[in-house]
Amino acid sequence: MTTPLVVLDVVGLTPRLLTHMPNLSKLAADGFQAELGTVLPAVTCSVQSTFLTGEMPSGHGIVANGWYFRELGEVFLWRQHNALVGGEKVWHALRKRHPGYTVANVCWWYAMGADVDWTVTPRPIYYADGRKEPDCYTHPPSLHDRLTSRLGDFPLFTYWGPRAGLSSSRWICRAARMLLEEERPDLTLVYLPHLDYDLQRYGPDDPRAARAAAELDELIGPLLAAARARGATTVALSEYGITSVSRPVEINRVLRRAGLLHVYTQDGMEYLDPWTSRAFAVADHQIAHVYVRDPSDVPRVRALLDELDGVEQVLDEAGKAEAGLDHERSGELVAIAEPDAWFAYYYWLDDARAPDFARLVEIHRKPGYDPAELFMDPDDRTVQLRAALALARKKLGMRYLMNVVPLHGRLVRGSHGRLPADPADGPVLLCSDPSAARERYHATEVKQLLIDLST
Repeated sequence: MTTPLVVLDVVGLTPRLLTHMPNLSKLAADGFQAELGTVLPAVTCSVQSTFLTGEMPSGHGIVANGWYFRELGEVFLWRQHNALVGGEKVWHALRKRHPGYTVANVCWWYAMGADVDWTVTPRPIYYADGRKEPDCYTHPPSLHDRLTSRLGDFPLFTYWGPRAGLSSSRWICRAARMLLEEERPDLTLVYLPHLDYDLQRYGPDDPRAARAAAELDELIGPLLAAARARGATTVALSEYGITSVSRPVEINRVLRRAGLLHVYTQDGMEYLDPWTSRAFAVADHQIAHVYVRDPSDVPRVRALLDELDGVEQVLDEAGKAEAGLDHERSGELVAIAEPDAWFAYYYWLDDARAPDFARLVEIHRKPGYDPAELFMDPDDRTVQLRAALALARKKLGMRYLMNVVPLHGRLVRGSHGRLPADPADGPVLLCSDPSAARERYHATEVKQLLIDLST
């Protein structure tokens, strides 16, 4: 006999924010609260993979939210297939102990292709004419219509982008509660992204950050109640804390000016050319994997990065090994930003030559993470009108471009990726079962904690 588990990944949750969240605070009061040590980089895909496998990025291979796929010659972020994650997942270990153990994954990353019983994950419809419409992928397929008939279409355009907000987390909470009550999985994984948005937009000290925490906590209340009614043990944890930043570090522009990064041009637009570049960076919040084609260039590239304002540390082979990032997918060098800085992906030197996708919410074509996608360009006086016209074309079933994103990162006020300097600003673990209480867990210990709690 196993104890049902509900695991909430409350992105960006910290002890400071918990003071605005009475439902999660009660969960901790009834059970326990622990400091949660994270991994480098402290970003979604890397940390989630550590939670589920118990391994560092050097073991499971998820060295960031994206990397340079050397075998393909392309940079890809936000891939979705579970086969990219190495190591034994927690459900594999639990099924060895408990044959027939069932698992529901509601929007944790690398959901597609995972050998779980129920899967729900965002997945747009990409029409042949170029239109993109909101939807989700489910397994089994019949779950899709059950969810959308009751909850409506998955609100993709509030999951990320300038309109990102509460409705996507509301939909996810309701979907998780439905699965918990009707399918009764042994393990339910739930990803709740709401705190990512205003904390990156405005910073963790802005009143809107506290309001976002309170809003999310209110949504979580009914899900926690459903877990209690089921007799489940609930674990709520976070991958990272978001801290204040004030300046982007344009690492690829530095490499380009040094003659190391190359581009190619089509229709007047410049595209990163990873095949011929001697060095380029895949920027991901406060870390950047720097890929150097010729080993003889590594000392020169390192010297450039060491002198770059906003870079605190550069990891070489020994540094990567010490940090648990020594994997073939990592860059030859890994740059870590200073506490108030983050890495921008921009590589063009003239905005007139930026690729058209740079002004879009386009997480799969940009060769790096772009938090400017959370904003509409305040320097463009026509941006609201153009957005309205694009939306009208969309509603008419016509092709459209929502080209509203600024070409700079000056608006961003929160970021993550570094290891936290203060536990109050770092991730936290809450659990309804006081028997597992400790002052501190590390991300690599979460897998075993879940195994122990299920027995």
